Amino acid sequence: MTIKADGSKKTDNKIEQIPSSSPLFLHPSDSPNLMLTQTIFDGENYELWADAVKNGLDAKNKLGFVEGKVKKPVVNEGEDETLEAVAWRQCNAMVKSWLRNVINPKLHPNVTFSGTVMDIWNELQERFASGNAPRVHQLKSDLNDCKQGKNQSVVEYYTQLKSIWDELANYSRVPQCTCGAAAALTKEREEENVHQFLMGLDNVLYGHIRSNLLMEDDITSLSRAYALILREERHRAITKSKEEALEIAMAAKTVNNRGQGRGVSASKDQADTGPVQCMHCKKYFHTEENCWEKHGYQPRGRGRGRRGARGYGRGGRGRGDNFQVANAASTSEVESQKNDLTADEIERVRNLLSTKT
Repeated sequence: MTIKADGSKKTDNKIEQIPSSSPLFLHPSDSPNLMLTQTIFDGENYELWADAVKNGLDAKNKLGFVEGKVKKPVVNEGEDETLEAVAWRQCNAMVKSWLRNVINPKLHPNVTFSGTVMDIWNELQERFASGNAPRVHQLKSDLNDCKQGKNQSVVEYYTQLKSIWDELANYSRVPQCTCGAAAALTKEREEENVHQFLMGLDNVLYGHIRSNLLMEDDITSLSRAYALILREERHRAITKSKEEALEIAMAAKTVNNRGQGRGVSASKDQADTGPVQCMHCKKYFHTEENCWEKHGYQPRGRGRGRRGARGYGRGGRGRGDNFQVANAASTSEVESQKNDLTADEIERVRNLLSTKT
């Protein structure tokens, strides 16, 4: 009998191999550097790590090594190892390497990797899985305080809840039975999760839809409650964007209307809105017909008033006074309109004037 490196055995010109369905079979892609999971054991997350490692070993058909279901074949002293004994020894060494890869290197000196995989697994369980009560208490406290934040989306809030639920489920598993009690317990847990999810939602945004869900007879579907809340959030986001666009348009229209009431109107030949400009003095907020520099300023004294009246061509005092009175009215109107301007509107006018200059 000859045992080859791949675990096959040649007996009487016949080659015997381990079937691929056997837990003793090693695939050519299996190597000691394989990572069973991305979760690394750091001494605090044993339950989460153990669940991930069991899932990875089950995918490789090697879960029986840590559970003790795959026994080591007995080889009597003086006899050659059988094909199963060699395959078991190789698989045991391979699984130990996989366990080492998913344990923090700082913990390697504290973990004995000698012996069988089951011995190593039982040692880790006895040392790190005994103190579950403080962790369960912390998780339940976090679950009680878990609320949707002011700027937190429904997806982020639900993800935070889901991580706590999953870790709690590792500490308290539903027992397997055939009497239907396990299904009833699972349904009760899901209903409790639905209530926890609804209680933590923002009361202002989702209070009405929460009331509608609580009015239903059957609210045990967590996925349905989550889908309805998520749909409401998306609907609010679309409505909010439309309202913001409408507010911007109304604000722009209000500013334009105020500008037209104060003599700040848009020219038909211009593409942008701006204040009226005098073509004589090149200043704003009045036209050439009411220009003070062209038709005279408001009188401040008796002598200046007479000079203003005489200085304006034919028509004498009366015509000069007419322009002075018109300018005085325009000044008071502009001043009163300036007082109505808000700080934001004044800043816009300044930016517009600087652009025109």
